[in-house]
Amino acid sequence: MLYKLHFLRHIWRQIRLVASLPYFSLLVWILPLLLFTSGHNSLMAHDEALYASRARLMFDSANWITPWERAHHKTPGPYWIIASFYELFGMSDTSARIPSMIAGIFSLWLVYEIGKSMLCKKLGWLAAAILSVEFLWLQYSRLSTPDIPMVLLVLLAILSLIKTELNPKYRNFWSFIAGLSLGLGFLVRSFMIFLPIVALFPYLIWEHRRHRHLTNPILYLGFFVGLIPTCVWLWLSWLHYGNQSFAELLNFVVNQGSKNNSQNDRLFYLWNLPLKAFPWTFFGLLGLFLIVRRPIPRYQLILVGFPLVLFVELSLFSTRFSHYSLCLYPFIALFASVGLNWLGNIYQIGITPKLPLEKGKIKVLNLFAKKNLPRNLSYSFGGLGVLLVIASIGVLSWGGSDIRKYASIGLAMGLGWLILPMVWIGRYHFDKKFLTARYWIAGWLIPCWLALAAMGSIGLLSDYNPVLKTFLQQSAIASILQSHPTYYVQIDQKTQVLIDFYLPIHAQEVASISQIPPLSYAWIYTDQSPKLSRPHRIIGTVQQYQLIQFLS
Repeated sequence: MLYKLHFLRHIWRQIRLVASLPYFSLLVWILPLLLFTSGHNSLMAHDEALYASRARLMFDSANWITPWERAHHKTPGPYWIIASFYELFGMSDTSARIPSMIAGIFSLWLVYEIGKSMLCKKLGWLAAAILSVEFLWLQYSRLSTPDIPMVLLVLLAILSLIKTELNPKYRNFWSFIAGLSLGLGFLVRSFMIFLPIVALFPYLIWEHRRHRHLTNPILYLGFFVGLIPTCVWLWLSWLHYGNQSFAELLNFVVNQGSKNNSQNDRLFYLWNLPLKAFPWTFFGLLGLFLIVRRPIPRYQLILVGFPLVLFVELSLFSTRFSHYSLCLYPFIALFASVGLNWLGNIYQIGITPKLPLEKGKIKVLNLFAKKNLPRNLSYSFGGLGVLLVIASIGVLSWGGSDIRKYASIGLAMGLGWLILPMVWIGRYHFDKKFLTARYWIAGWLIPCWLALAAMGSIGLLSDYNPVLKTFLQQSAIASILQSHPTYYVQIDQKTQVLIDFYLPIHAQEVASISQIPPLSYAWIYTDQSPKLSRPHRIIGTVQQYQLIQFLS
């Protein structure tokens, strides 16, 4: 009996040891956020459905080089990756999203390694934990788009450049990996990879005397090896389409760079980043201030220079979308870890943490400490939490069914934010000294985790077009679509890409309704049905569309 007791204690110690490993703990932290769903999945139009449906075209045709009628305007990396997972797990929207989920997990581990190398192990783990609960990052980690895989390659290149300095013995290996990552980035994201490459120039050029990266031929060798898959694809594409292969690739980036996107001006990222990374952007600004005041030896131009140059590039680029800025989110997390840890030190000892700054520079920090910023933030967000809980309970009690599901998000976040004042009060009013800064920092992470978990559980992060998918899965509709081709005339492009993915037989586009053969099925706008001169019957209606059969 005593032997069994010792054996169980040994097992418990091993479990605790594994649980304390940074990679394992980060995996346990992020995995539920990636997997929580309402039980249903449907693709987001427009970009996600485009990548998934183009990969399906490769998969169905068994032609992974030239499945298009004309030369394609993007490199095929993301389609190859998604189609490979179709081969492994079958063709489905879930299979299409697995590559981004895996890339998201590996990105967290890379952020941890980068943070550990430039800052410290504690801040590296905290940065990775913060990144996983940034809304836009988590959302795109669950979408079948190439954005997170590209960020993964950029982070791997940055870590490899750092490793060449930390491990001179393996300099050539890490230099090759850095170049290879950037070269493969072109396959995954086409010319967009050059934005982060340019953002690395301050570090590569101004610190060249120390690290000598730019005169290392192994770095360039890795880059050109990474370009080989793209070059092979271009050559095979050129054999099929001619010079149009190169023209389409170049014209796309020129059009994107020169197009005047009136929807989002140059200040777009100034408000979009704080919104999509709430509340971590504010901690990030504090962390950035601290890092600028106390530069990180050797890596300041990576930690600060890279995101600042990239931010300027994105703002100057005429086409601006939220997901273009995803490469900035790991750095927001790194800055936020510094800022949050600094506030945690104030919480822990009640005074300004000692920093090697000049007396004049520390006045601002002293002002924050005198006002007891951690206490004020605890009470402020605790008050916001109370308001969210009250509002959520009210919505759950009297709100309609459509809005009631959103109340769970507010309730989860509101209850989570109550942790902050409770921890503060417990430590400083009830003398519970065990409530250290780790508990206070957890009080910031847990509410965001709970809110995102609630969003996943009700389908907001996975089920973007449930109505259309449910319609297509009805037995009466599905039996028709399984055995008959369908046609459409100038339907909305977002709906078109969803139909292209979910229909078992690809729909065919025609120029006019007169070209549709008798007894065939077609998708039309609902308001077109009364205007049709040809006899037909309506099979079903979904949103603003109808599936009809022409009788003659």
